Amino acid sequence: MDYKKLAEIVFPNIYKDIAYLEEKFPERQLKEGAKVTRFAPSPTGYMHIGGLYVSIICERISKQSGGVFYLRIEDTDKKRQVEGGIDEIISALAKFDIKFDEGPFDDGSSEVYKPYCQSQRKEIYQICAKELMKKGLAYPCFCTAEELAQTRAEQEENKLDMGYYGRFAKCRELSLEQVEKLIDEGKPFVVRLKSQGDKEQSAVLFDQIKGKIEMPQNIMDIVILKSDGIPTYHFAHAVDDHFMRTNLVVRGDEWLSSFPVHEELFRSLGFKLPKYAHIAPIMKIDAETGGKRKISKRKDPEASVTYYAEMGYPKESVIEYLLNIANSAFEEWRIKSPEKPYDEYPFKVKNIPTSGALFDMVKLDDVSREVVSKKTDEQCAEEITAWAEQYNQKLYNFINSKPQEFVNSIALWKRAGKKVRKDVAKWSELTTMFDYIYTDFDGEIKYEFFDEFDRQICIDVLKEYKNSYIPDADANGWFENVKQITDKLGLCSNMKEYKKNPENYKGSVADVSCVIRVAVTGKKNSPDLYTIIGVIGSDEMNRRIENALKYLKDDSNF
Repeated sequence: MDYKKLAEIVFPNIYKDIAYLEEKFPERQLKEGAKVTRFAPSPTGYMHIGGLYVSIICERISKQSGGVFYLRIEDTDKKRQVEGGIDEIISALAKFDIKFDEGPFDDGSSEVYKPYCQSQRKEIYQICAKELMKKGLAYPCFCTAEELAQTRAEQEENKLDMGYYGRFAKCRELSLEQVEKLIDEGKPFVVRLKSQGDKEQSAVLFDQIKGKIEMPQNIMDIVILKSDGIPTYHFAHAVDDHFMRTNLVVRGDEWLSSFPVHEELFRSLGFKLPKYAHIAPIMKIDAETGGKRKISKRKDPEASVTYYAEMGYPKESVIEYLLNIANSAFEEWRIKSPEKPYDEYPFKVKNIPTSGALFDMVKLDDVSREVVSKKTDEQCAEEITAWAEQYNQKLYNFINSKPQEFVNSIALWKRAGKKVRKDVAKWSELTTMFDYIYTDFDGEIKYEFFDEFDRQICIDVLKEYKNSYIPDADANGWFENVKQITDKLGLCSNMKEYKKNPENYKGSVADVSCVIRVAVTGKKNSPDLYTIIGVIGSDEMNRRIENALKYLKDDSNF
């Protein structure tokens, strides 16, 4: 067989060779040990939390080593594409501070290694496929779908290895004349790798996470170019990672079984094999079975990264939590370095778990409460407002209806005296936990305290408080007024005295304060009541007290 002539028959319009590509896409000039990593999704319009997980790992590895992190779009399968899918990927990851050094965008893209969309790299793949054919390592296959189905049926019946190999590779030994005749007749064909593998021999992978792994060599004559000249995933992977000069491939361990194919492709093309790090999938406990399973796009809302934005988790919370499950040493580092930004953590590939990381929403909330507690009031106000504008229009309109002083003090729930509370993990919680601050407090209100205390005393307390309230009083003056109301109504304003002789009184100053608190907030527990009143204003306070009095006077409520 004259393989060079075969290559010219199959690829008559390809004039360039691999030497041209090696010159066009030269080795990157980086310092020793620098890692070139990539995130290579399909533009389906959906970003899985696993994609963010891999992206964070790749970004940390490349940045810390002084390398390059780039975005490559694997858009050869047109059926899976969604309009605007690329922008969706970039936007989704940017919300979590994932920024690429290179990719299919105007700013920051390298002129050397582009294009970054596989659909625009067709000639590159065909040059490489032609080179394989010239070496006798690739050939055209004219088998129809019906013929391939018959082959599968025979293999299934005889319990043989499934695939196109050995005696089943019917087009492997076509003569030059046969190939030329079939092409002249316009018969569609794919291009297959002519595998040199031996399943009795091993393909050896030194995985950066899992260690040494041996698998049988590939023996399948896999398709490398489809009938439209577009590459398959496996072939594009080898060609792109070589010419974009990727030296560390981080991917899910569902691709582990593909390594023998990739190893043979790199070897056949004469390319240096990059290092691989196969990551175990993110898992969760199934509520029905109690067992572990992968987080599912179909079953779990938390599988989508948009879920975290919709719920109002600060981006740092999600990143910190993913780093927590990506590196076993992160939690200890955070305890020792509570004030340091997460990007100062020395991320190590060797600390990535070998088994599936368990995604725990309770743990995420714990991490997020800690993150939120460290934010300034101004940061909270800014993030709450931005979240509400996109996901809670009622809250956003309410915030915008208030003066700037209100906006600046919107995070008052963080403070309980001198202590910082850790109540909130996500901004969406504010609409239920602290609705008395951020809503108009109208409609049906469930008061938490009035049915547990003498109703008439509650009425008397609220009337006296409303009539004696001093708008300009400071915190001490406000509380002195509450104590005076307590004494006037025959309750005890001295808590030490009350604890000694509770039977002598109908209640204490704490009870009086609680009655006012419930009238203003609906709840027995809240942040500092004086501060809340300062935020909502005296007019709103009086309106709420009037509502509470109406409630107390209505016998049907009791």
